[in-house]
Amino acid sequence: MNFFRYPVFLLALLLPAISFAQTEGEEAPLTDDQKMVKSIYEEVLVHGQCYDNLRYLCKVIGHRLSGSEGAAKAVTWGKEVMEKLGADKVWLQDVMVPHWERGEKENAFIAAPGLKRQEVPICALGGSVGTGKSGLTAQVIEVQSLKDLEKLGRKKIEGKIVFYNRPFDPKFIDAFQAYGSCVDQRSSGAVEAAKYGAIGTVVRSMTHSLDDFPHTGAMRYVDTIPKIPAVAISTNGAELLSRLLRQSPNLNFHFRTTCQTLPDAPSHNVVGEIRGSEFPNEIIVIGGHLDSWDLGEGAHDDGAGIVQSMEVLRIIKALGLKPKRTIRAVLFINEENGMKGALKYEEIAREKGEKHIAGLESDRGGFSPRGFSIDGSPDQITYLQDWQDLLEPYFVHTIHPGYGGVDISPFRSHGIPLVGLVPDSQRYFDYHHCANDVFENVNKRELELGSATMAALVWLISEHGLNQ
Repeated sequence: MNFFRYPVFLLALLLPAISFAQTEGEEAPLTDDQKMVKSIYEEVLVHGQCYDNLRYLCKVIGHRLSGSEGAAKAVTWGKEVMEKLGADKVWLQDVMVPHWERGEKENAFIAAPGLKRQEVPICALGGSVGTGKSGLTAQVIEVQSLKDLEKLGRKKIEGKIVFYNRPFDPKFIDAFQAYGSCVDQRSSGAVEAAKYGAIGTVVRSMTHSLDDFPHTGAMRYVDTIPKIPAVAISTNGAELLSRLLRQSPNLNFHFRTTCQTLPDAPSHNVVGEIRGSEFPNEIIVIGGHLDSWDLGEGAHDDGAGIVQSMEVLRIIKALGLKPKRTIRAVLFINEENGMKGALKYEEIAREKGEKHIAGLESDRGGFSPRGFSIDGSPDQITYLQDWQDLLEPYFVHTIHPGYGGVDISPFRSHGIPLVGLVPDSQRYFDYHHCANDVFENVNKRELELGSATMAALVWLISEHGLNQ
């Protein structure tokens, strides 16, 4: 068919070219907000320092478990960085934090008659008691949920090791939903199993990936219930243990941990701010958590959030901006196993009568930013959503109701919007709480885009305020 015999078809082909010729060079001028957002992204992508800061934090300081030498070094470093980038004021807040130590490297193996002994990767869960130097050996009972314990009853559980083997549900698009549907095994598994006489627990690591990295994370005890050792097993290890249990239901599992909880230790939040030029008493707090688990370098969790928050201050200073409202970056200590830094910051703010108008947290990894989730009133959410068009050109597509973050959560009672940076979540749990959460697994450009996205929203709030 010869389409060019038809004048209407020919006109349809020509119209886009005619329209382009008419509009080329006639784009609508940028608004002041558009210009500012553009300059923020350009500043970070050309002159950003967050990636180099993250390199130092991960490679020179390393892991930063609360109460550790690494955490103390990170506090000193964070204060120095914020002073160098030109914050108007930088200070420390004294905080007493839990002090748990992992001890010697853990080991575990599966043993059954007629089977070669199989070693599997494990790690102690944060806060767990140790097994003692000789370790713990017992038969294993596999469950998929806490409710399975009640169905089995004490007779089948007493004296055994409970193996929680519920995997992430792959149907959830948001990986954090998959995490939320499984993490009760880690946080409450030991308490619930001990109620039925279990002597230890083994928990499938919290990740989609099938690999040999065990993932640690916080767990809790109840003083009135026996405290039993709790470990995470890698997903490959969990698959192997489950398969061997089907072949040999009476097999033994052995693991050894030497972890212990020491008396609380002194530490600090690190706080830096740029004073508002018109409304200095209205504070926008941004931050992440300075502490990390001890298996890796805490690059995504939450070194990324720390350096992004400090970068927001650097961007504002580098562009010579004078925010109308005070912008305060906080490097919170002890998010992973206690929230002591967050609680102390809110306590001090309340005692001083400080007026915070918004909180913004980055604690979901240094991946490409996709938007923000907001814990706030419908009016606050609607107000913030009006700025979505300003962020669309930077592939930040969504501002929606949701969770803000652990370290800003104490401000929920203040009635302010709590905003969480939402990066792409698909790879986060490949690295979460395990040994491969290292600097090399953070992409420079993605990290910088997250910093720019935070800075853009913070600037808009500073300039326009919030309807509250």
